[in-house]
Amino acid sequence: MRLYHFVNREFGLANLTKRRLKIARWNDLNDPFELAGAIFADKDLRKEMRRIKDEIHAAMGMLCFSKNWRNPVQWSHYADNHRGICLGFDVQDDILQEVDYVPKRIECTLEEIQASSDKETHENLIHVMMATKYIDWHYEQEVRVFSMLKNEDNGLFFQKFDQDVELREVIVGASAQVSRADVAQALGAHAEGVDVCKARLGFNKFEIVRNKDESLWK
Repeated sequence: MRLYHFVNREFGLANLTKRRLKIARWNDLNDPFELAGAIFADKDLRKEMRRIKDEIHAAMGMLCFSKNWRNPVQWSHYADNHRGICLGFDVQDDILQEVDYVPKRIECTLEEIQASSDKETHENLIHVMMATKYIDWHYEQEVRVFSMLKNEDNGLFFQKFDQDVELREVIVGASAQVSRADVAQALGAHAEGVDVCKARLGFNKFEIVRNKDESLWK
């Protein structure tokens, strides 16, 4: 599936140069309800879920993608107000998890969330929570790839571009001070097979589109 990852100018060019994406960590995400999408009226349930979240945070992260690169809100929130870059990848379908956007929080009990009582129920429930977000986030059209933490670099973890996550597009933001030469230098010998373009604001709709007049991008 073709998916998109938004990033600012600095990290976008670094990603291209080093051919990798930073793995997002659970406790660092911008949605405080990540892995907290259940109804937590019970104190013991809250305590157990905090423990589980910390455990998952220490072992696993994720790559966050979107199905759509044309939404201007995405560019504003995740690509430095259109000054950044969007990277398009072909990602293997069997490693993807689409986010489910829901209006109400999940009902569960302490017994269901504890692995010691029913491991299968526990694992299924945790998996559901890992891909559940409040419905107002639906504009992101998010798809996730869960990844064990490895390839550490100064306390951060990365996923190398490979056959599972293959770079196919580089879309430079409408307000980005990124030249063709900047992208070419960052891609280096890996430019073949990667479509590079500059974005612009749509003329008729609230959307971001490809600037077909390539003479406007130096």
